[in-house]
Amino acid sequence: MADTTAPTIFSNGLTSANVLNPYPNKRRILFKDNGTFRLTVFSDLHFGENPWEDSGPEHDRKTLVLMNDMLDSEKPDFVAINGDLVTGEDTFKENSTLLIDQITSPFTQKNVPFACTHGNHDNHPNITHLQEIEREQLVAPTSYTRRAPEGVGGLGGEGNYWVPVYAKESDSSPSLVIWFFDSRSGWTLDSNNKTVAMPDWIDESVAKWLVNEIEAMNEAWGPSENRAAMAFVHVPFHVMESLQPTRDPLKEPGLDGQVLEGGSTQSTVDTSAWGNDRDKPFWTALTSNVKNLHAVVSGHDHGNEWCSRDPKTKQILCFNKHTGYNGLTEPGWGHGVRTFDFTLATLTTSVQTWVTMDNGTRIHEVTLNSSYGA
Repeated sequence: MADTTAPTIFSNGLTSANVLNPYPNKRRILFKDNGTFRLTVFSDLHFGENPWEDSGPEHDRKTLVLMNDMLDSEKPDFVAINGDLVTGEDTFKENSTLLIDQITSPFTQKNVPFACTHGNHDNHPNITHLQEIEREQLVAPTSYTRRAPEGVGGLGGEGNYWVPVYAKESDSSPSLVIWFFDSRSGWTLDSNNKTVAMPDWIDESVAKWLVNEIEAMNEAWGPSENRAAMAFVHVPFHVMESLQPTRDPLKEPGLDGQVLEGGSTQSTVDTSAWGNDRDKPFWTALTSNVKNLHAVVSGHDHGNEWCSRDPKTKQILCFNKHTGYNGLTEPGWGHGVRTFDFTLATLTTSVQTWVTMDNGTRIHEVTLNSSYGA
């Protein structure tokens, strides 16, 4: 029987039945002509916090100023917003999604492509990850955020997807794949209308989906070793808790102001009911199957901004920089962004990263490669 599968239609007019393209109606994300690509991370914006006090809206205003300033100074080719877009417990159900309009407005105005993960404060009886995704898709033309297929992600974990980045417009396969994973957590209402905690780890269904996606990529584009990867998830994997006491701050620099403990990493909430290490199935799938994964980048813990290597898997994990002026903070922590610079010549082996503070100062610049932290 003849294959009647309709070919994928690319935004540049190319067609192929064998090439994956999750964004047929959007512009391709591309490296610059000089072979570089810059990705800047905004994290923990916490819009809508304390709306009944003058400080809450004023902090949102300052966050918008910072976002615009960083877009102008860092000049990213792509932005990742790594969770806790809003403080859901302080919002109102009837208008909470309108905060997404404010958050995405700088990217629309400056025509900067971006994509989001979602955090524990984005899941609440007044707001959910899925509601934020749907609102973003409605109001933000430069958004690449999308939801996972049905059945992938578990309760409150709809934000699992990937974004391809191409070296050239005419390329049939990407040079870099940016993964976005949903660590769920937060709160929801049970059948008795009681507020209860949600699972605080990436659901096991995402592990199977990940393996299937990589198999499809390898069939369409060739071996994974030919591509680089980055991964973003709001709540850090539990393994980061074991890295904190042993990291060398001279070799692995960055603010270390918040002790990782219960609630700081995945699978640490309500362990008496759910058990321990529930994030391990996905962590194992990720580190076993995604090749040339430069870093797994998380937010959530506002007082940390370091990168360290897991000695068992050899995987580097990084914290973002707390961006929003709302949310937990302490004197000396400050606000800013983390940026990653990729170069085609060294794409599968290294990436530069640094933190830029709200005063424009660049700090903790390092190269993530096979010798980082050694």
